[in-house]
Amino acid sequence: MNLNNKWLVVLLHAMVWGTLFGFPYLLTTGQGPDLREIMQHSWIPLISYMVIFYINYSVLIERLLFRKKLVLYIVLNILLSVGLVFATAFIRFTFFQDHHDPDRPPPLPWKFFFYMEFLSTLIPLFFSIAVRILIRWMQARANEQEQAAYRFQSELQHLKYQLQPHFFFNSLNNIYSLVDRSPEKAKENIHALGKLMRYFLYESDTELVKLSNEIDFMRKYIELMEVRTADRTKVFVEFQEVKSDILVPPLLFISLIENAFKHGISAKEVTPLFFQLQITNNRLLFTSRNAYLPKMKEDQSGSGIGLNNLEKRLKLLYPGNYRFETRIENGQFFIVELSIHLDGLHHEK
Repeated sequence: MNLNNKWLVVLLHAMVWGTLFGFPYLLTTGQGPDLREIMQHSWIPLISYMVIFYINYSVLIERLLFRKKLVLYIVLNILLSVGLVFATAFIRFTFFQDHHDPDRPPPLPWKFFFYMEFLSTLIPLFFSIAVRILIRWMQARANEQEQAAYRFQSELQHLKYQLQPHFFFNSLNNIYSLVDRSPEKAKENIHALGKLMRYFLYESDTELVKLSNEIDFMRKYIELMEVRTADRTKVFVEFQEVKSDILVPPLLFISLIENAFKHGISAKEVTPLFFQLQITNNRLLFTSRNAYLPKMKEDQSGSGIGLNNLEKRLKLLYPGNYRFETRIENGQFFIVELSIHLDGLHHEK
């Protein structure tokens, strides 16, 4: 509990007890308040109730009741209540009873008085238990939310760290394939990969990045992939100009591009790849379209880490605000559509 909350609790306690002590004074009418009567019948019992409340609230409930030492808790509260009842009776009899006033009504029988006073001490006792249980429940809820937030951030970070090696693994495979047959292109790819690594290290190490920067990154990555696949594919890119204030998690769309290059290129003929990003109907829509080239059963390449991670990130980041679909069109094209409602996206202030 932080300092502000502690002061808020102190203020709340002061307001409650101030109201209880001031209420009898405010209800008096006629010639004016009789402080002796108020003290005898209201303030002295309230002081005893405060003692019961705070001894339980501060000590007994936490150390005994919540630790299941019920018998000891009950015994100590009985002793506390009996002691306060006798102390209250002694103060009233010694300082407030006028024994020479013939008009004063006779005192109540002591057994009845003791019974009623003892029962009244149960009110602050039960109230202190209720307050402590409520505080404990609120603390448990706060801890659960904190742990959930920690797990959320940890899982996102894990997915991001998992994505980076996956990205570099594919990129290095591309460069490796060029080393022998086209050393100059391999050098160009290494230089381009260095630029992408700079984005990874210095710009993507945040929770959110500008969508415009993410689009620039995707363009560079597509250029890097085109160097290796230019003889086997034709790439069409249609990225709409977007507002600079729209923020997205870094590397959100790269898995879709990787997947298209990895599984949508034929070794026998030229195949098209199509990537589109646009904002329409108050939604951000990213579409990936590539040739549908089903694998043989014995082909186990491609574990699907990229798309699986993307779906996990979307569930964590945009619950209820996104749509992620894959479909096969006419048995020829594999299409992926990711749509995120703009209300779920962050904007730069």
